[in-house]
Amino acid sequence: MGVVDLETRDTVAPTVAALTAEEYALFEQVGRPRLLGPGETLFRRGDLGTTMYVVVQGGIELDFGGDLATRRVGRHGFFGELGLLIGDHARSADAIAIGSTVLLELRQDGFEAIAERAPVLLAHFLRRAIARVVLNERDLIARMRHRNIELQAALDRLHATTRRLDRSEALTRTDELTGLANRRGFQLHLEQRRRRAPLSGHGLLLVDCDHFKRVNDAHGHLAGDRVLQGVANILRSAAGAGDLPCRLGGDEFCLLVGAADREAILRVAQFVVDTAQALQALQPEQPQMTTLSIGASPVEADQGWDDLYARADAALYRAKRLGGNRVEWQDRVAATA
Repeated sequence: MGVVDLETRDTVAPTVAALTAEEYALFEQVGRPRLLGPGETLFRRGDLGTTMYVVVQGGIELDFGGDLATRRVGRHGFFGELGLLIGDHARSADAIAIGSTVLLELRQDGFEAIAERAPVLLAHFLRRAIARVVLNERDLIARMRHRNIELQAALDRLHATTRRLDRSEALTRTDELTGLANRRGFQLHLEQRRRRAPLSGHGLLLVDCDHFKRVNDAHGHLAGDRVLQGVANILRSAAGAGDLPCRLGGDEFCLLVGAADREAILRVAQFVVDTAQALQALQPEQPQMTTLSIGASPVEADQGWDDLYARADAALYRAKRLGGNRVEWQDRVAATA
């Protein structure tokens, strides 16, 4: 991974800067094609640039002048990103086509479109670019001191962009009202855990507010929001160090519980139900809690999210049908009986 505008001397072997297939597919959607003939110059050292380029076909030779190493950028390689991120950045190399070359030209509007469409993917791209910049920073400062101010400004800009994208990525995984993981965040967390180790020895609690629509209809959505925030707080208090509470959507929540057996899982579920019932009994005229129904199910090592959800949902449906304010259990034996 590399940044064209920050190449090192030939004492440091540069790494080819190439997009992944997923990144290239995204950049291709917003980039504008640019054709160059053999030997044609794209830009010269010192030219002010505001664009980034990706090689589609052919190649580009970057000549940094002096005793700096030249570099060739091939298919799906990229260069010039500092011009895009900083704006009016002085190019540090001559860029010359190697044979007939097709490029994608990415401008500021395209970069903003990528940030809106795929902030997570763009964050990963920028992290790799920043990592390369940081690795070469000391050598670059020592060998090109007159560019030190520009380099630091570029790093600050890149770090600030990454922080913004990190926040955007976090928002895509977090429920704004309750601060819990949302459905996407929960499923990603579940898959990450599966990759590390089997998920056996866990349980899933699927939680639903009883008669939630009545609260919204009688007291308005602000009262409903307070109820949802109250449920989130109960789930936080019930969650252990490795447990994960989540708002799946509407008035439906879940809690991934690290528990070895049915009794331990049900003990957590009953705590949630009892706590909600106690708060519901003590609340003032404006409701701040409803009773809760919970479907509980064990998590098995070979079980995907759809199957896991369906099993817990079957137990939740039974709890609701029996009047709510209760916990029902569903395992594979019961589900197939």
